[in-house]
Amino acid sequence: MTRVFCIGELLIDFVAENQGSDLSKAVNFTKKAGGAPANVACAIARLGGKSSFIGCVGKDPFGLFLLSVLRQENVDISMAQKSKKMFTTLAFVSLAEDGERDFVFSRGADKELKYDPSIKKSFERNMIHFGAATAMLGGTLEEAYSHYLFDALTKESFISFDPNFRDDLWKENEQTFIKKCMPFVEKSHLCKFSLEEAQLLSGKKEVGEACDFLHEMGAKIIAITLGKDGTYLSTESFKKTVPSIKVSPIDTTGAGDAFIGCLLYQISELSNFNTVFEDNDLLVKMVEKANKAGAITTTKYGAIVALPNLTQLEA
Repeated sequence: MTRVFCIGELLIDFVAENQGSDLSKAVNFTKKAGGAPANVACAIARLGGKSSFIGCVGKDPFGLFLLSVLRQENVDISMAQKSKKMFTTLAFVSLAEDGERDFVFSRGADKELKYDPSIKKSFERNMIHFGAATAMLGGTLEEAYSHYLFDALTKESFISFDPNFRDDLWKENEQTFIKKCMPFVEKSHLCKFSLEEAQLLSGKKEVGEACDFLHEMGAKIIAITLGKDGTYLSTESFKKTVPSIKVSPIDTTGAGDAFIGCLLYQISELSNFNTVFEDNDLLVKMVEKANKAGAITTTKYGAIVALPNLTQLEA
């Protein structure tokens, strides 16, 4: 089985449960492990796949907690780094009645990730997932991110990209975000977007036109998650909305990460990556299963604790 390396942030989500969507009125917060790339790594490991996390936390109790969670989830953390000078990154999350989220970030150690050239050899014909919520915001993390993209290309890795756009992090600076995302869109075999992200990066409102633009940029397979409406799947020659299953969502945190983690897990089981580009029926079946993983995750609070295992997914 192929290993999936997930690169980006690992952070604490302080979730205001049952407080509505207004953080200013929240009183009680619950500590949860979070960060999109870390969630993806856990989603893969929870299903029985091989995953490694590359990112940075603070050398503090929160950082130690986060690494212990990943270790318990059987994610390889040997390439994770600990910063002595920065605290672990925090996110405060409010939940509306439909489970949708609002974020406020207090950024810390995630930006301190330093490029490690010794990792390059491990990328050989493996899979690399770039989760970009904080990775385009400067610091040595952004430098490392670009280096690892180049390494993935030279080592013939399967490249996956999820921009994880957060309004609070960009504050009316969307054009910079778009510019920094494009090299990853251009080089990725698989891109996972929300509808908002696809529209933002393409400048197109209609989902099919957005995909056509992003394919022209270089993306080979595009999956646009549409919540309860499923996923819009697009290749250069094939487009289909793949339905999801019906659930009563409590917390949508991590649903997209569960989706892409499940999809990457399934691709990692293939003996040849190229199969996923050649067999549309197989790709649709993979997305159907990934939709199910995302839906199941919304039925519990938190991201990692809500991720399904293989038994739950196939039940």
